Amino acid sequence: TRRPCHRFFQTQDGTALVWLLADGSLVRRLVGHGGPVWSACVSPDGAHVITASSDSTARIWLLADGSLVRTLVGHTDTVCSACVSPDGEHVLTASYDETARIWLLAD
Repeated sequence: TRRPCHRFFQTQDGTALVWLLADGSLVRRLVGHGGPVWSACVSPDGAHVITASSDSTARIWLLADGSLVRTLVGHTDTVCSACVSPDGEHVLTASYDETARIWLLAD
């Protein structure tokens, strides 16, 4: 079975909006960042969304219900990008603090 494709829209108020591409419906509002969200990525299994924000954090969310799983804290400046490894085990974040970090998705 094919997983549905999603589109993300990042906002300046710390919210990431998740839209279903098939019909354009709003699926989820991911609320919790303290600054603009710059990046969003879905895990290969479609279970998690990782967002990156100017609040110096990345966050891991459950796509099914939008609940926050964990906040990744350690960067000292805007986290401009986040992605998940192809095996779905790691999250990579990059920041304006000139560092990249590798995190375990399930921790």
